[in-house]
Amino acid sequence: MPDPSNTDAIPDANTPYARLLAELRELAVLTSINATLGWDQEVMMPPAAAELRGEQAAMLSTLMHERRTSPRMGDLIAQCEADAETMADPDAAANLRNLRRDYDRVTRLPTELVREMAEVSTLSMHRWREAREKGDFAAFAPWLERLVGLNRTTAEALGVPEGGELYDALLENFEPGMRAAELDRVFGELRAGLVPLIRELRESGSPPDAAWMNIPLAMDAQVAFNRGVVERMGFDFNGGRLDVSTHPFCESAGPGDTRLTTRYDATQLLSALHGTMHETGHGLYEQGLPKAQRFGQPLAEAASMGIHESQSRMWENLVGRGRPFWEWALPELQRQVSDPAVARLDVDTVYRGLNRVEPNLIRIESDEATYNLHIMLRYDLERAMLKGDLAVADLPGAWNERVRADLGLEVPGHKEGVLQDIHWSMGAIGYFPTYTLGNLYAAQLWDALSGDLADLDDQLRRGEFGGLLAWLRTNVHAHGRRYTAPELCERATGRPLTHEPLLRYLQGKLRPIYGL
Repeated sequence: MPDPSNTDAIPDANTPYARLLAELRELAVLTSINATLGWDQEVMMPPAAAELRGEQAAMLSTLMHERRTSPRMGDLIAQCEADAETMADPDAAANLRNLRRDYDRVTRLPTELVREMAEVSTLSMHRWREAREKGDFAAFAPWLERLVGLNRTTAEALGVPEGGELYDALLENFEPGMRAAELDRVFGELRAGLVPLIRELRESGSPPDAAWMNIPLAMDAQVAFNRGVVERMGFDFNGGRLDVSTHPFCESAGPGDTRLTTRYDATQLLSALHGTMHETGHGLYEQGLPKAQRFGQPLAEAASMGIHESQSRMWENLVGRGRPFWEWALPELQRQVSDPAVARLDVDTVYRGLNRVEPNLIRIESDEATYNLHIMLRYDLERAMLKGDLAVADLPGAWNERVRADLGLEVPGHKEGVLQDIHWSMGAIGYFPTYTLGNLYAAQLWDALSGDLADLDDQLRRGEFGGLLAWLRTNVHAHGRRYTAPELCERATGRPLTHEPLLRYLQGKLRPIYGL
């Protein structure tokens, strides 16, 4: 139940707006059950339960879709929109603006399509894990065929935005207001700066030493160090947890329940750290949204996946690969780990090694510069599949050729290639671009907060992250979906989104490391 001491949470129960909020909270509880089952599927569920989990997911998705599209929901939204007193409240008006958008979109989707997508994607994730382990694309291809088809049907049902294309209808699910044409522009500008920078660094002949990364560290020691960093960042373990999964993720089931996962490799000193910091960035955003007061309301939801990714990428890279962070973190690691090889490390070696630019087959293990080329590859290929310009059967060949052209690498097998990511098995076409959008937003937000927090580097050197988190709480987290992602970016940074801060950040950090 809402906190009775919070008057925002309980408006006059006789008004249409109060009835609408009650409906939204019940729907949010259903959604939280679905989220908990999704977490369980990746962390705890036995493999033999996959078929039943598919049925469970399909039933829950059908129930949620019926609630979201019910005439009662539509009537309540319309009654609130017609009430001048309700619309004069800026919080209610922001909620209703988003609810209208969501309702108009979701009512275009047939219940049977929603049910089928939920069931197929649940089973597909299970088949993907099996296929990935064996490097067997042929075993997964029929499932991807079905998911591409279902996504195409979904996009057609949602409708192509004016002046847009089919892909835009799916992109809207993750980044409202963004269009493929705008992605082409901003990605093109970023790519035009990245490619020569990467070439310049690679041809410099003075790459940083990264051999120290192969220092082994037992999993229990990594777990202890990671948990300490996560706590120091500000994650509330009283309302969250950290587990292990094949693909790291963050799942928030609601107020007081935000779950992180990571993965470990005992042969790599910092195998899990940056992935854990990434997911913690997501978790901090979820814990910073006003869910206790507004569970189920748009004002307690993330502005977009691009903004969500900006939080994770900021903590992972702008903090976790920065020298000030390691002036605190390395002594902390050396205090916890009694290994002579770790004791001999110095901050400069670690900082330089973590920022080595070297093309990698695996997206989540890639450096900051080449990472965005991975995203552009996936964006182009999924867009081509949706259009029908690229057959699923031809995807591995197109993938391998693009990796060869962009990264200069040969793909030895599908596990290191087209099967490495979970996203397509989830049916999440339109999601990948939000990673690079997140990098762009993160760099621009970092520019702004660095101006406001003059002693930020000194705080990070002391392992003090409260000032940074407080800035993000105030300027990003607290707003929920009050603003669109572009509006939030401009409000927090004073300018529209541009590629320049990210490119300037990468050039300013990487060129000195390489002696340029």
